[in-house]
Amino acid sequence: MKGIILAGGSGTRLYPLTIGQSKQLLAIHDKPMIYYPLSVLMLAGIKDILIISTPQDLPNFKRLLSDGSQLGMNFSYEEQNKPNGIAEAFIIGEKFIGNDSVCLILGDNMFYGSGFTKILKKSVYDVEKNKKAKVFGYYVNNPSRYGVVENDKNGNVISLEEKPKNPKSNYAVVGLYFYPNHVIKTAKNIKPSKRGELEITSINNSFLKKKSLIVELFDKNFTWLDSGTHESMLEASNYIHTIEKRTGLKIACIEEIAYKLGYINKKKLHQIIDYIGDNQYGDYLKKIKDGI
Repeated sequence: MKGIILAGGSGTRLYPLTIGQSKQLLAIHDKPMIYYPLSVLMLAGIKDILIISTPQDLPNFKRLLSDGSQLGMNFSYEEQNKPNGIAEAFIIGEKFIGNDSVCLILGDNMFYGSGFTKILKKSVYDVEKNKKAKVFGYYVNNPSRYGVVENDKNGNVISLEEKPKNPKSNYAVVGLYFYPNHVIKTAKNIKPSKRGELEITSINNSFLKKKSLIVELFDKNFTWLDSGTHESMLEASNYIHTIEKRTGLKIACIEEIAYKLGYINKKKLHQIIDYIGDNQYGDYLKKIKDGI
């Protein structure tokens, strides 16, 4: 399975912060925002990842993440010249995806909860074995602000609605999607919405019509954060800070994940620590290297 992080858009809701840089490069506590969705793909066991962003922002992502070899991974980059919709990611990434299945995650989405790695790996297995698409639902108090999913007891999706006035459930569809390879063909066949974008909801509805869409609902102990506003960014940073302070562990530390997955060895981790230097983040990685 291949992975795609969609990190485009102009981030107008975060002006003036995003006038000079991409939203997904802003800090969420002690890491760039993109580390959080990147860590999700890593925990799913995905090593080949495409990062899609704007022409002006892409060089900054390349400077931050390089080709991925420092993490034992493979990073590719493609431009999205205009914000033509989430579903365009599959068209832009057609050559990258090749004949594989694909996981798409939005660059401003963060997830944290017990058993998440198990959920991710099960999702990869389910999609590759059953050739069905998979989305995730998260309970919210204000579902009218989101895409809403309704499902049966077996996890099959009954309906999908975008910002409905009368929601059929309280479960919002989050920015994490698993698809079989023919999502590329599906993306090429959908039409732009009234706002002129290729909508991910159109992709999902296409799978729904073929009875090939399942949903997994996160329980209430799980956390989903979407950092699209100043307030939500602050809330996300405070949340990450609180968890890390209480546990002594870092969330979305991509170097630690790469080391524990065996993508890099202790020597490579030591080189990363030397590059990062003497600071809190580097000190944490030293403890990981030394098994403390």
